[in-house]
Amino acid sequence: MVKCHVTYQGGLHCELQHEPSGATVCSDAPVDNRGKGESFSPTDLMCSAMAACMATIMGIYAEDNGLDLSGAKLTVGKVMSANPRRIARIETEITIPLPADTPHAKALEECVLGSPAMRSLHPDIEVPITWNWVG
Repeated sequence: MVKCHVTYQGGLHCELQHEPSGATVCSDAPVDNRGKGESFSPTDLMCSAMAACMATIMGIYAEDNGLDLSGAKLTVGKVMSANPRRIARIETEITIPLPADTPHAKALEECVLGSPAMRSLHPDIEVPITWNWVG
């Protein structure tokens, strides 16, 4: 089991540390929830982590199949609901440096939909995905 540690620093700021590597990331509450918006909000991190998971699973597929996905980009836009305050929608745009007619398109799409983070989201969270093939 990998452990991460979160230290509340006051002022709605936290420092998150990945125990095995010592890497750190900071979070701040968003402006619309009493924060200063000086860093990722916790829900920004959640959405970004989902996109990084998608990219990682596609990267594993790419390595196994001799593809180069260097330069692939994933952009997420988070939509919050007010009552209860939660992530309602994560608009996701994926740009892949391969042509649209690549024989790997379906497999890459399945990588995204089957990624561990996607499978961990609550089913009420909408995740529309736009694909851009630019090879």
